[in-house]
Amino acid sequence: MESIPGVKQLVYLCLFAILSTDLLLVHGQSVEVYPKNVTAAEGQNATLLCRTSSPLQYCRFEIPGESAIRLSDKYESKFPGFKYFGDGLEQGVCGVAIQNVKTINNGPVKCILGLDQIDIEGLIDLVVALPPKRPEIKINTELHRSSFEIDQDFQATCISRDGRPPATLQWFLDNEPIVESISAPRIVQDSLIGRNTTLYTVSIQLNRRLRASDDRKFLICRSTHPADQPQEDRFQLSVRYRPQPLQENRVYGLPLGATALVNVTITANPRPRIEWSIDGLPIAQGQQNSRFEAYQPIDLGNGTYNVTLAIAGLTVEDTTKTYYLRASNEFGSSDYSVYISSSPHVAETGIDIGSIIGIIVGVAILLVIVSVIVFARATGKWCFSGRSDEKHTAGETSDTESHTDVNKSEGKSSLMIRLNNLFKKHSNKPEAPSQTDAEDGKVSHDDEDNAAPSESTVIIDDEPQKKDEKNLVYAELVLKQSSDDTDAKIPKNTTEYAEIIYKPNEDKTKTDPK
Repeated sequence: MESIPGVKQLVYLCLFAILSTDLLLVHGQSVEVYPKNVTAAEGQNATLLCRTSSPLQYCRFEIPGESAIRLSDKYESKFPGFKYFGDGLEQGVCGVAIQNVKTINNGPVKCILGLDQIDIEGLIDLVVALPPKRPEIKINTELHRSSFEIDQDFQATCISRDGRPPATLQWFLDNEPIVESISAPRIVQDSLIGRNTTLYTVSIQLNRRLRASDDRKFLICRSTHPADQPQEDRFQLSVRYRPQPLQENRVYGLPLGATALVNVTITANPRPRIEWSIDGLPIAQGQQNSRFEAYQPIDLGNGTYNVTLAIAGLTVEDTTKTYYLRASNEFGSSDYSVYISSSPHVAETGIDIGSIIGIIVGVAILLVIVSVIVFARATGKWCFSGRSDEKHTAGETSDTESHTDVNKSEGKSSLMIRLNNLFKKHSNKPEAPSQTDAEDGKVSHDDEDNAAPSESTVIIDDEPQKKDEKNLVYAELVLKQSSDDTDAKIPKNTTEYAEIIYKPNEDKTKTDPK
């Protein structure tokens, strides 16, 4: 029975893989490499490190273009340009420091770690960087008379050749990065048999819908590479389009009675043709009609043009008109409405006369409303009319309730009302105690158990009141507990009443005790 072609080879590969695994994993031993990939330009330094968890007997490297290199931390290296790197063989570290990387060193580097019974290996990819060629921009969209049109689909490709590793490419429009509508990098390997090496070519594609703002800007493709300075290629875009629409145009600060220049800025490519219309009267560029003259457009660069209309002896009536402007080229036309004003203040603030009037009227209405509210509150009108009555009623109700509470608290305390320090107008002599005071005092001492707040009447005699003169009476009420009943408590929330009656004394000698 004949064997199936390829089965033998497959078996051998499986056995080789198993043996390789046994070499890498012996009694749980494995090799860790730092880093896994190293990129260095020719002439630069590079460090490679392999490590395991057990002490090493020896450390050896196999580098492309070099013979086997055996290194140790216990003695100096016998290989010029290569030194031991790491914490020592006792720590399980095997590393090499390459002081001068050569082009022939490009490729996989093998580290061999010698244990007691077997060797284990690790691989590190060493890439010796080679600078690529200058990037190139290839335009994939057909040009019409060396220009493109607005809203046209535009395609371009940037290519960087023969670099190792592949270069990194990026698109710019002037100094602004382009991040939209860019394809993923496409990398192609080129093997050079004569040099026994592999180089890489990379390309990216840009897809963009052209805009008016792209006109006269530079499309830039820039490459970056570890073995070279940034390089770039550029292409200037020329986009043709009709004059672009603008928002409403207003020109302020024009001088009355003098020649006024009305300026409007327009973007177009190619150069636009201009025509003004004033009260239905057309005025083409470079022409004059009566007091109006249309100048030729002035190129400001980057597709921007300044269009000017001169008005001799500007009048107030001129500022009330609307000036119509038409700009056109071979790709189309646009119409504009232009308004002018002689007021520089409005031009600075951006507030027209109607807005100012509205603000003044609003402030006046607000002041009227505030004045009416203040007047109503001060005079108690409208919604404020019930507040004073409520306060008065509340006061009377409180007094009545307090008086009722006093009547219910009989027998709880003994109070004595004394009226002292009665002063007359123009006199400092104290008045004799009245009969009413004496009676009140007697009642207080005779019946202390049933004592309650009392109402006293005080009669004050004074000189007759003079005409057109107001007399003032000063009185002081002193409430004291009875000295006999020290434990009695004064009830809370009680009101004491005293009636003071003023009687002019016609015969002063009658009231004088002397």
